[in-house]
Amino acid sequence: MAEEAGTDADDACTWAERLGWAFGLIAEDPVARGAALVHLAEAQRKVADALARSNEMWLLTRPLGADEQYGEPAFLRARLRHQQAQRCSLPDGVWGGPADEELATWPGLPYVLLFPEWEARYPLEWTQHAKAWGTKQSLIRKVARARQDEAIKAKLTDLVEIVVHRAYRCKDREYVRVARAVDSADLRGRLDRAADSGRPWARCHAGYVLWLLDRPDLPNTRRVWRTWVAGEAAALL
Repeated sequence: MAEEAGTDADDACTWAERLGWAFGLIAEDPVARGAALVHLAEAQRKVADALARSNEMWLLTRPLGADEQYGEPAFLRARLRHQQAQRCSLPDGVWGGPADEELATWPGLPYVLLFPEWEARYPLEWTQHAKAWGTKQSLIRKVARARQDEAIKAKLTDLVEIVVHRAYRCKDREYVRVARAVDSADLRGRLDRAADSGRPWARCHAGYVLWLLDRPDLPNTRRVWRTWVAGEAAALL
């Protein structure tokens, strides 16, 4: 796992050196996105190669027994190379992180936010090149729980707005957590406009989020969602 390689202690410069290129993935310019995707493909190739070497060394040193195997220098070097490769790629490079209350000041936060933003803005590219539903879910939950300053709230508000305007994708329901965490007049105004739009999905999704914002104790379960959708469908008949 990437956290074994010490990402929690990295400063902003180290993060930029490893993953600064990844901001090209959310650029409006398709040329910039294309260049970032080429970089990502090479980073993922290095991860795969390093993993293959680590697995090879695991097999070669297995006869030593567990205690000696995990102290064998060649095996340790292969594992370290794999971890280092992971830190320079996505989604591996954004695994781990500090305790939730420390997330707001963590230099890795912009990269944690980047991964779900990429999925929100360019879902087809994200799916083709770095699909990781579990990582998406865990990162959304992490930022929803974190202490948030105004810049983080603004970014998360933008993400909620983007997501409610599109057709549902796996784990999008997790954004209700974010909406509840950054609830504000600004967010509700954006959701109101989406709920009044001419797009059926935006009306349904935004309306659901607004409904749950007014009911903070109601769990955001599949059953609750299906009940809401059924009620919306019935209202159109």
